[in-house]
Amino acid sequence: MIRFYLFLFAMLTFVDANAQNSMQEGFSLLEKGNFEEAESFFFEYLKTDAENKTAKLCYGRAVGLSGEPDKATKLFAELLESYPNDFEIAINYNESFLWAKKYTEAKPLYEQMVKDNPEKFAAVLGYANTLSNLKEYKEALKVVEEAIKIEPDSENAKVSRKYIRLGYANEFVQKRQYSKAENTLKEIFVDFPEDKDALLNLANLYLIIKNTKGSKNTYKRYATTAKDSITALNGIALAEHIGEEDKKALRVAKISKFKVSKINDSELTERTYNMYIQALIWNSKYISAKQKIDSLEALYPNRNWLHALRATLGLYTGDSKTSVKSYNNILKNDSASFDGNLGKANALFAADKILPAYKSAYNTLKFYDNQKDALGFIEKLNLMHTPTIEEHVAYTFDNGKNSAFFTNTTAEVPLSTKFRTTLSYFYRTTENSISGNKANSHVLLAGLQYKLLPKTTLKSVIGLNKSSFTTDSYTQPVLDVKLMMQPLKLQNLSFGYQREVQNFNADLIEREIVQHHYGLTYNLGTNVNFGWYTQLMHTQQSDDNVRNLLFTSLYYTLSKKPALKMGVNYQYITFKDQVPTIYFSPEIYQAFEIFADIRGEITKKTTYMASAATGMQKVEKDPYSAIFRAEVALKHQFSKRLSGSIYGKYSNIASATAAGFEFTEIGLKVKWLFLKKPLFYKKIQSLITTNAN
Repeated sequence: MIRFYLFLFAMLTFVDANAQNSMQEGFSLLEKGNFEEAESFFFEYLKTDAENKTAKLCYGRAVGLSGEPDKATKLFAELLESYPNDFEIAINYNESFLWAKKYTEAKPLYEQMVKDNPEKFAAVLGYANTLSNLKEYKEALKVVEEAIKIEPDSENAKVSRKYIRLGYANEFVQKRQYSKAENTLKEIFVDFPEDKDALLNLANLYLIIKNTKGSKNTYKRYATTAKDSITALNGIALAEHIGEEDKKALRVAKISKFKVSKINDSELTERTYNMYIQALIWNSKYISAKQKIDSLEALYPNRNWLHALRATLGLYTGDSKTSVKSYNNILKNDSASFDGNLGKANALFAADKILPAYKSAYNTLKFYDNQKDALGFIEKLNLMHTPTIEEHVAYTFDNGKNSAFFTNTTAEVPLSTKFRTTLSYFYRTTENSISGNKANSHVLLAGLQYKLLPKTTLKSVIGLNKSSFTTDSYTQPVLDVKLMMQPLKLQNLSFGYQREVQNFNADLIEREIVQHHYGLTYNLGTNVNFGWYTQLMHTQQSDDNVRNLLFTSLYYTLSKKPALKMGVNYQYITFKDQVPTIYFSPEIYQAFEIFADIRGEITKKTTYMASAATGMQKVEKDPYSAIFRAEVALKHQFSKRLSGSIYGKYSNIASATAAGFEFTEIGLKVKWLFLKKPLFYKKIQSLITTNAN
């Protein structure tokens, strides 16, 4: 906030001409802002004229403005004892509290002064600035308007009004009252057309509300000089990124980098390289980004912006450990850093360290009260750990005249960030319209999931399957145990055992075939958009048959928004015994596919997915036959706690029944977070508060 400097021209009328001339040099030093020299000048002057009130005032101002405001306050207090009703001394005394940033102490002093001297411009403006520093912007704006009424042409008052409006607009932004913030910023242009501070704040506001067109246009207005055009280009690059135009962002950042090399401004150069490297990361040019960061660290050691870039690169490339380390380096330099605190929260989340991530997010709010991104991050963690109920209903049919209806109700209750429980009930009824066979299954399951280590989770589900058919029924235990981990970055590995009962159709339910699956899945991601997924499964059945399955998929991500990937799949299945009259069990089965998968947004609350695969399958020595499968789904977020989706599937790939069959499924899913917060949320808040103290 602009400080109110009171130059003592009014006081000069109270001293004679000789005194004026002898102190003129000191007045000039004060006016030019050479406060230390002015202090020395008036200190020496008072040795020859110890009782000169004007010299004492000037000396007090010089002392206060050169960095000793408390000493100045004492000097003015002593003067007030000698001249208790002197307005000029009193106004300087009040202002000394502003120099010391003691705004709370200054407020009642100015309040009383304005009450006693409502026509005094200096008092009214000083009061306005005090209120502004206390962030009481609404009242400050009223008071500064009163000051402008007293002196309509005062540049100081208009400057104060500008900074009050800037602060007020920022307050509106924090409260997410964006229209009010925009209008407040635009009012600044009445006094100062195309004011640079107002333009930058307006452009930033448009970025926050994702009005990228408005932001880019505002930055263009800002670009009136060579340096300002570089600042504008950096802002436009960020706007392009927010508008999901990362290639454009990189092109703009390259132009900015070229321009900054032609001028000598180290701070602007650093900001420009910061944006350029961010643009490289946004465009997945990770090797180039790392090389640039490494080279710049030699020129700019221990810079927070370089630590932030290395942290961002780590998050984009799956190296969360490096990200946490880099954010810690930022916090060593500046414990109140927004990027350091909230960035660390995101890095800890990526490292699957949920409780520390909560703590870091709350630490952000300690420094930035009600900050939108920090609150949003905490809400994201809360939603992940809030108890849910999910209902899944579907109807299936195939060309073998089998039809089925099933419903699956699942409740999940996280008891901590590491431990969660599940309870589900599955009901399926199926019949064959040719044979008239009917059957149904009731499956009740209880599950426990425990995070042994970050990114290492043990999941176990146990329950009972009761199946009934025309003449009889049976009950079988079911079990599912799985160990899921991420042994290295961008890699996922799981081992599991599952005991289940075949329930695809009525005939299979009647045969009471129990399957024991021993499986392994592995997924490898890369930083060059390629990925590889593999599943191996060995199945032993209660009818003494054995199945071995291999499924592997190599895919490439073509775009991130919408997420589009394409690839090839290969499937290989063998059965020890061939019992084709009972279920599909070839000695050798192979399938080759090419596939595409796309996922994106229709609106902020409505998303879609669609996938399709086609290829050839071969059953033992039979000729190759064409296969095709597809799935589409539409999901809508009705509220933060309620979502629903509908989907449809079609496949003619060989399955449990036979080759050459066609299968269709139509379903609905509804998920409801039946509590507002995690069960353990108060414990988290208490723990974080206790640790902070």
